[in-house]
Parts: sequence; C-alpha cells; structure tokens
Amino acid sequence: MSLGNSPSDDRPSVGRALAQARIAAGLSIDEVSTSTRVRVPILQSIEQDDFSRCGGDVYARGHIRSIARVVGLDPEPLVEQYAAEHGNEITPAPVPPLYEAERRIRSEPRRPNWTAAMVAAIVAVIGFVGYTAISGSGGGKSDAAPSPTATTTTPTSTQSPQGNGEPKPPQPTGSAIAAAPPGKVTVKVTAAGGTSWIQAMDSNGKQLFQDSLKKGQSKTWTDDKKIKLVVGNAGAVQLFVNGKDLGPAGDKGQVVRLTYTPGDPTQG
Repeated sequence: MSLGNSPSDDRPSVGRALAQARIAAGLSIDEVSTSTRVRVPILQSIEQDDFSRCGGDVYARGHIRSIARVVGLDPEPLVEQYAAEHGNEITPAPVPPLYEAERRIRSEPRRPNWTAAMVAAIVAVIGFVGYTAISGSGGGKSDAAPSPTATTTTPTSTQSPQGNGEPKPPQPTGSAIAAAPPGKVTVKVTAAGGTSWIQAMDSNGKQLFQDSLKKGQSKTWTDDKKIKLVVGNAGAVQLFVNGKDLGPAGDKGQVVRLTYTPGDPTQG
C-alpha cells in the first residue's frame, strides 16, 4: 500500500531509494533493523512507501534519517521528499491524558517553607557570633602560611654521539600508527575516500562499533585475540593493522568481511 503522491519520473520514491541503497550496500533487512532499532515489518512497509505503521509524521521522519545513515545516503533530501509526498497525510499520535495530568501537577508552584528559612537564619547568626568571639580571643595574631617553594627545572637536550652538544634529529617512524601492544591486535579504519558503513566486533562477538563513518573520520580498536570487520563501500576505507598501512579495504561500493589477529598485517 502506498500513501501520498506518486514520485516523479526522474527520481525514485523515498522507500524505493532506501531499498536500492540497502541492496547496493549488501545489507539485509535484519542488519538494518539491528542498526536502527526499527522493527522489520516497519522497515518492509517503508521500503514499499507505506508509512502508516510509523505511528506519526515525526516518527516517520526519524526512521527515514536512521535508515538513510546506515545505507550510506544523505537523509535530508529524502526527508524533504517525504514531506512533499506524505507529510500532510499522517496524523501524529495523540498525547495520552496521563501526560497532561502530569504537566498540570508539575506546573503548580511550590509554597515557600518559612519554617526552614527561619531555622537557617538563626543557625547563621549563632555561627557568626561564635566565629567573632573565637577570632577576638586570638590577641590579634595571625599565623602566616609558609610561601611555596618554587622548583626550577632545567631543560635537557639529547647530545649527539660526537659530543658536540647539538641535539639529535627526531627519528622517523616506519608505520602510519603506533604498533599494537605485544600479544594484541590493533585495527584502525579511516574513511579517506568517502562515507562508509562499518561494523567491528571483538573475539567474543561483542559489537565494538556499528555506524557510518563520514569522509575524514577514523576509528581504532584493540583486542587480545581478534578484530572482525564488515566494511561497506570498501574502496573509501583505508586500513591500518598493527601499525602497517594495508591500503584500501576493497573496491568502491564493495562490501567486505575481514578478520585480523595479533600476527597480522596479512589478513587472518
């Protein structure tokens, strides 16, 4: 079932655009549901341009943004297209009466507690009188706190082997990132060529990251045994494993699954 106006001939509908991008990224409906926390039946309806299950216009826009980010699309043009085609046809879910009653209760002003204020004032006066009496019995003497001792640190320079006093030049490093600690595996991904969807898991199957990286963004993970990756748009991602630059993760638009261990940089 389709709600709203039919899309123009020169561009696909919102649901069809999301479905095409998901298929191009090599993602299943279940994987998108896990990433966005949108239930599978709602995702299937959205891909068929049926937004009646979203529960309202605001929720529909939020689902479109979440799905677009996972499949690698810019969400704003799709939200604008949705507003033009469907925005006036879905009635927002009504606010339950419970929230209205709660709002009225919270809006009632609190009455001032005069008893507590009087007790606080009496305590303050007693404290001030006691402090004045104790200060007057000290004979006007005051103990000066010792001034802190300044510590001067003399900078040192590294002498050259010839002993001529000139500092040694910095030694170049042979890797793009620091190598992994002994017995561990370190993987760094950089979206050097564009946006890419990344999923990273450790050796126990625990999810370390699942989201889209925009161009220029990087993520690094370390584990004792294994790092497993799923990379969408692999040609846009630069890989660094245990301090070694392995280049692009694959071809542009390709979805790859990779596993690395402490003994790499070759793929495990």
